[in-house]
Amino acid sequence: MAKRKADLGKRFIAAVVDSLIAVVLSSIIPFRGIGSLIGGAYILLKDAIIFELSKDSAWKNRSIGKKIMNLEVVGPGGQDMDIRLSAMRNWPLAIGQLVSFIISLVSYPWLALSSWSLLAAVTTVIGIIEIVLVITDPEGRRLGDRLADTRVRQIASEIPSEG
Repeated sequence: MAKRKADLGKRFIAAVVDSLIAVVLSSIIPFRGIGSLIGGAYILLKDAIIFELSKDSAWKNRSIGKKIMNLEVVGPGGQDMDIRLSAMRNWPLAIGQLVSFIISLVSYPWLALSSWSLLAAVTTVIGIIEIVLVITDPEGRRLGDRLADTRVRQIASEIPSEG
């Protein structure tokens, strides 16, 4: 199967799907931010966790959103994703949820409120940088891709041969 740079629209839809999964996971257990920890862990490990748990090759290098959109993410030189590489790639996206878990443990309301404000500002700036880079980079590499030396690729469907 030929592989090429991922279509921006497909990448966007895959990101929305994975974000919705993280929101649902975050909402399951609201007690003391445990849900935020679970949702953040999904975002952090999404490109490798399903394959690592199932060992099903259909999930290699793919999150749920990427599988739906027929995309994959690969490491340096086309190497397969693993938990470490997924975490390196996705920490800019997961940092907000993971830090919000820590903030939810803070007992001082004034400190938590100021921390939430700072966290919102930082995650917004990171999000804008990620979007701008995906749009402007010739290979569609966002900040996380640059940090982990990864690339998202479209997987071309096999065209059945006649005869």
